[in-house]
This record gives sequence, structure tokens and C-alpha cells, in this order.
Amino acid sequence: MNTRTLAIILGAGLAVSVAVNLFAATAAYTALTGQERIVSRMDGKDWDDRRASPRELVAALSPEARPRVRQALRDAGLAARPDLQQAREHRRQAIAAAAAEPYDAALVARLLDQSREAESRGRRRLEADTLAILGTLDPADRAAFARILGRGRGGGAGHGEQGEAKEAKQAIPTPAG
Repeated sequence: MNTRTLAIILGAGLAVSVAVNLFAATAAYTALTGQERIVSRMDGKDWDDRRASPRELVAALSPEARPRVRQALRDAGLAARPDLQQAREHRRQAIAAAAAEPYDAALVARLLDQSREAESRGRRRLEADTLAILGTLDPADRAAFARILGRGRGGGAGHGEQGEAKEAKQAIPTPAG
């Protein structure tokens, strides 16, 4: 083996060694910090600081209440779906109108108003149905499930078309969970 081949092999071995060490260090850091997050969640430290999904809230209910609440949430989501879809469609139309020539600010504003109104109707329906669900729960389950009322639009997620689609999906939990 000549010197050049040996240098190439040693260089490649060194590069692989560095890559493996970086991977191992990253994995160790992630495992250690992830463990802290899991422990703090299990201790309940993060419970109030984050939004629980409807699936998590249903899972916190008594076994007897889960199927009934899951079905009621599904029905509520299906009832609100037309309004949320209409809101998305008006928003799409507003985007297209804003990009069109000639620009018609009044049309764009009217479409955005219609989108907000449709979304508001859908959200009111979801909230009314949620209040009805809460009325059927015993005090312990109602306390566990009441956090669903905090799922309104907040800072980042939930804005625009993708957020509306995400909210509509979250309003209809799947059978598993």
C-alpha cells in the first residue's frame, strides 16, 4: 500500500470517527434533555403551560365517559366542518383576489370578513357543543376535560388556512386514543 492510499484511508476513517462521535454526542444530549422534559411533564409541571390535544383530554376521562365524549366531539366537529370549510374557501378567494389585477381592496376586505364570520360560526358551534358535553360529565371528568375550552386561537398556531385545517382535524378525534 502506498502512502497516498494510506492517507486516504486514514482520512476517511477520521471523518467517520468524527461523524460517529458527533452523532453520539447529539443523541446523548437529546436523551438527557428529553428525559428532563418527560419527568417534568409526569410531575405535572408543564401540564398547565401547554395545550393538551383533545385526544389527551379524552384519555384523562374515566373509561365510562371516553366513548361518549369521543363520539360527541366527533359529532360537534362534523357539525362545525361546513362553516370552517367555508371560512377556508373565503380566505383562499381573498388571497386570489389580492393577487389579481386590478387590485380590489373592498373585495378582499369583504372576503376576509366573510371568512372571519364563517370561522366564528364554526367556533361558536364547537364551543356550544363542548359546553353541552361538559354538562354531561361528573365533576372529576368535567374538571379534567374543561381545559378544552382553552383551545382557542392563540399566538402562533391556528392562524390561516393550515391552522383552520388543523383545528378542524383536532375537533374530530380518531377512534384510537
